Amino acid sequence: MENKVTKLLKIQYPIIQGGMVWCCGWRLASAVSNNGGLGLIGAGSMTPDLLREHIRKCKAATQLPFGVNVPLIYHEIEGIMKVIIEEEVKVVFSSAGNPKTWTKLLKENGITVVHVVSSSKFAQKAEEAGVDAVVAEGFEAGGHNGREETTTLTLIPQVRKAIGLPLIAAGGIASGAGILAAMSLGADGVQIGTRFALSEESSAHEDFKQLCTSLKEGDTLLSLKKLSPTRLIKNDFFNSVQEAEDRGANAEELQTLLGRGRSRLGIFEGDLKNGELEIGQIASLIQTVEPVEAIMKALIAEYNQCLGNLKRL
Repeated sequence: MENKVTKLLKIQYPIIQGGMVWCCGWRLASAVSNNGGLGLIGAGSMTPDLLREHIRKCKAATQLPFGVNVPLIYHEIEGIMKVIIEEEVKVVFSSAGNPKTWTKLLKENGITVVHVVSSSKFAQKAEEAGVDAVVAEGFEAGGHNGREETTTLTLIPQVRKAIGLPLIAAGGIASGAGILAAMSLGADGVQIGTRFALSEESSAHEDFKQLCTSLKEGDTLLSLKKLSPTRLIKNDFFNSVQEAEDRGANAEELQTLLGRGRSRLGIFEGDLKNGELEIGQIASLIQTVEPVEAIMKALIAEYNQCLGNLKRL
């Protein structure tokens, strides 16, 4: 399955594991890379020293390419970037910020840069900033979303029309059929978050994983729109946010309610009532927690099967 994305990232399959906070340490990243995709270490919850430890453990666990995902608004961004350069990481996926800020420095150090966007306008800005590829993430995705609330099905063909860079689709993709659909719309590859967040190698709490595999359609909704739109599972914390938003709470009040470490509390520590439980809409399609090897094999097998079915049609 060789194309622009596999050539750019030097991987076997155009499948990238999303760099999800509290889910993506070296175990998950190395497992995805060892099975032909590109694993990402999620730096958004790490100190620079902890990131360095995860990078070194990932290098010991795989000889294949892996990368680091970095939210550009992270308060320890300078230390994170210093570690990435010093440890000679080959690929960085950036998000949540202006790609112009760091892309030039990263590329001067031989690093491939991919930026995550939620609209055609931001995709064009990323291209102008000199990134090597773009991830276009639709409204279905878990965690922080774009304010445009554009679905993946709508977003991908519009971004494909707007830019000439390799394009990676994200949001609501957890199957081989989903991969084929995204590529049919013009994507050169996919980034998959939720399915890998619910893998055996994910560092998310087991109680969080089990809850996610029991979700039904409609059990996640976009919330915290006055801060940063975030897709959450409905729980006591979610209900508190909804009540505050319904009575017209401002951003400052919502930030106080959110506090610090709320996503760690839910995803990493397993507090399913009071934690901020971020997961994608596609979780309702996933009923079991499996090892990455089984997930990758299933994705490729289903992709090939669906492709064959379309050819017969």
